[in-house]
Amino acid sequence: MTDVKEGDLIPEMTFPPISRHTLALYCGASGDHNPVHVDIDFAKQYGLDDVIAHGMLSMAYLGRMLTSWRPQSSLRKFSARFAGMVQVGEIISCHGMVSKIYSGANEEKLAELSIFAKTNDERDVIVGEAIISL
Repeated sequence: MTDVKEGDLIPEMTFPPISRHTLALYCGASGDHNPVHVDIDFAKQYGLDDVIAHGMLSMAYLGRMLTSWRPQSSLRKFSARFAGMVQVGEIISCHGMVSKIYSGANEEKLAELSIFAKTNDERDVIVGEAIISL
């Protein structure tokens, strides 16, 4: 798709509030059973007020935003840095922007994207980058 240009915004996606049920389901799906995500007493032993969401859950939300915008087959790179913790009850919204259009190997037209996930109080929890084929 060649109608993409630098500065374009990726359609935002907002997800329901993080619930204990979502965290339990994600534990099973991901195989990440770290008790900091499901055991309040364990989380409190480490100075937290409550359990926290998996960072990879927020990254998965970013992936859903990307693949809702463009087919998964066009994704060439997807990387992220975890920038903050997500608490039970917080709402995650995912955003992105086309930062650069360029030609890659074999003259493949590519778009570099700046992507991020925020909580409802505007804290960045994931900051990342993706590259898609156009």
